[in-house]
Amino acid sequence: MSTTASLHPAASQSSEETIAQFQKYVIPNYTRYPVSLVHGEGSYVWDAEGKRYLDLFPGWGCDIIGHSPPRVVKALQEQVEHLIHIPNTWYTEPQGKFAEAICSRSFGKAFFANSGAEANEAAIKLARLHTSGERHKIITFYNGFHGRTFATVTATAQPKYHAGLGPMLPGFVYAPLNDLDAVSKLVDDQTAAIMLEPVQGEGGINIPAPGFLEGLRKLADERGALLIFDEVQTCMGRLGTWFGYQSFNVQPDIMTMAKGVAGGVACGVIVAKESLAPDLRPGMHASTFGGNPLAMAAGIATVETIEQDNLLENVGKMSERYRQYFEKLASDLSIIREIRIRGMMVGVDLKITGTPAVGECMKRGVLINCTHDTVIRLLPALNITADQVDEGCAVIGEVLRNMAKSV
Repeated sequence: MSTTASLHPAASQSSEETIAQFQKYVIPNYTRYPVSLVHGEGSYVWDAEGKRYLDLFPGWGCDIIGHSPPRVVKALQEQVEHLIHIPNTWYTEPQGKFAEAICSRSFGKAFFANSGAEANEAAIKLARLHTSGERHKIITFYNGFHGRTFATVTATAQPKYHAGLGPMLPGFVYAPLNDLDAVSKLVDDQTAAIMLEPVQGEGGINIPAPGFLEGLRKLADERGALLIFDEVQTCMGRLGTWFGYQSFNVQPDIMTMAKGVAGGVACGVIVAKESLAPDLRPGMHASTFGGNPLAMAAGIATVETIEQDNLLENVGKMSERYRQYFEKLASDLSIIREIRIRGMMVGVDLKITGTPAVGECMKRGVLINCTHDTVIRLLPALNITADQVDEGCAVIGEVLRNMAKSV
């Protein structure tokens, strides 16, 4: 056993000991980095040995206002003394207040679940229920990502996620992003909904072309289909507006949310237009832990933090800071194919594999992500500071310059 004197105060054992524990008892369905994280504050985390990292991909986007945000911590501490869980056969103040906080900043009425996949499942059900079974097809888009349950992984138009799971569920068809003609050809009298992320996250920070979302809205209206926005990544200020659809000025019929919606606490949400809400009727869908008091209290505190700390304004400023740095870097390095940035969604698409950059940045104390092999992806906290942006960019720039030399 390691001595606690060599460990971070929050750790009771070394990273090596925790890894051994996982190897013995945990199903190895994740590829994990070889350290155990034990503490976080804002945009920093610490491992068991006390090393500090600047986290530019906090919680895969879930820690939207940083690690252990004070208002969320306080709200959880206060709520846990009163109610931890109550089934949805009862009314609870936190759920009503969080629903109001969300819907008063968007539209319609809310249903609560525990994750993005659950929220998307509910949205798919609602779209089909709304047509009373007359329409069932859901159109989604290549390189999108909607979850790993059977319906949502089928909705995810990426063959690598379907491998070994077939047959997939019927009723899903796929279109290329930014191709309205292709979508139009797929829409027929069996189409219940068109479903997509306002900005594809896992797919590589793919931003819709000007007019594309407006075109989908018009097409859905003309053909009697619903428009569903999967805002699991783009909700809660990520794009500099409360919700992603507001950034593009195109309102969906149904919006799904998760990840950062409750400041790092597990929570999924759908918001549906009032005319659609009654179709998700009692007995047709439910979530045991959805809307639990802890998640709702955390969600309320997250909204308060974003609002009171002027984080939507900060997103705009820090987004521009990232843009200026990476566009300058792209002009210097031929290995960079394209820079794609919208709010606090940052993508640096390389002409070479970007995977080695993750490990090299980690060695230097900065945590990033690489998706689709070539896209360096950042989802920084909304309250990241200018100094932290510069700190992370300096390390990423150093790593990419070294990679460019070896090409």
